[in-house]
Amino acid sequence: MYVAAKGGEKAIRHAHALLAKRRRGKTNLPSITLQQIAGQLTLAVDRVMAEGSLYDTELAALAVKQARGDLIEAIFLIRAFRTTLPRFGATIPLDTAQMLVRRRVSATYKDLPGGQLLGPTFDYTHRLLDTSLGVERECSEVDDQASAADASRLPSEPVAMPRVTDLLGQEGLIEASPEDTGEEPFDITRAPVSFPVDRSTRLQTLARGDEGYLLALGYSTQRGYARSHPFVGEIRFGDVEVMFEAPELGFAVSLGRVQVTECQMVNQFKGSAEVPPQFTRGYGLVFGQCERKAMSMALVERALRWKELGEEPGAPAQDEEFVLSHCDNVQATGFVEHLKLPHYVDFQAELDLVRRMRAEHEAQMKEAAE
Repeated sequence: MYVAAKGGEKAIRHAHALLAKRRRGKTNLPSITLQQIAGQLTLAVDRVMAEGSLYDTELAALAVKQARGDLIEAIFLIRAFRTTLPRFGATIPLDTAQMLVRRRVSATYKDLPGGQLLGPTFDYTHRLLDTSLGVERECSEVDDQASAADASRLPSEPVAMPRVTDLLGQEGLIEASPEDTGEEPFDITRAPVSFPVDRSTRLQTLARGDEGYLLALGYSTQRGYARSHPFVGEIRFGDVEVMFEAPELGFAVSLGRVQVTECQMVNQFKGSAEVPPQFTRGYGLVFGQCERKAMSMALVERALRWKELGEEPGAPAQDEEFVLSHCDNVQATGFVEHLKLPHYVDFQAELDLVRRMRAEHEAQMKEAAE
């Protein structure tokens, strides 16, 4: 029998007050600012923007602070805020070939036009805790001189570089990029997804999917749970101009630049009766510097293309409905965490059923013993 809990509203208000107290931390220490979060926890902020589908570093930093560092909760906050914003149009597709590159590496070519640009990355660091980061100190004159010397050896501004896959395309060794038909793509934020989906819908869903989930699926494709033999054609991180064509003007205007990470995986393809042997693509594009997410997205996206490439299915990463229906961390969180809410009536029904089943079982056992 369900019995309503009394005093629930008062308890919830106290829970909110305790949450705010825990979020603030020790009051004898200065409160962390949004500028500090956006400027120093950039990768956390970038993930919240990418999976929250909203490019705004200040709002993402606010969400990280409000969520006490719980990035999925922060993503939930950004998604909720995003639904309140008006939509006045759609931009022209980003031209990543004109990206002003801050980081660009390829595992397929050593010498590239424009060169390899290592940029900001953990790839070449030792995984040892740097205890000096825990010591507060003002930058000294020596530090300033060292920083200036390092900066003098870096490019003064990001530069545009040709894409690696374009080099393969010039020889006809890789499938062509899908042409832009001019049709408005399906918007997964405004309408429910039904299967099967087109590539645009698939990429949208993966782009805001959970990084850890996609990482696990991408890892599975490398361990033999799909026909995947990938090479990183290129990973690039930089600034891309966002163009908007205003109907009343008749021409496109720039709205500014956003930072994105793009990954193109190069995969083997033995060819068919209609198509000669060539490489195929796996593609990933996300807001901010989210290389692990972009790579995982590219691996999974390629695995999901098994049907159009005439390959055999059978791996989890190749099951489109399974992958896309479970990659959203906000939806997954809702389903899992709703189990914390009251289920008194359901449980009492289950409890009564188990008691009756046990009584019947004991009666049968007693009858068999006689």
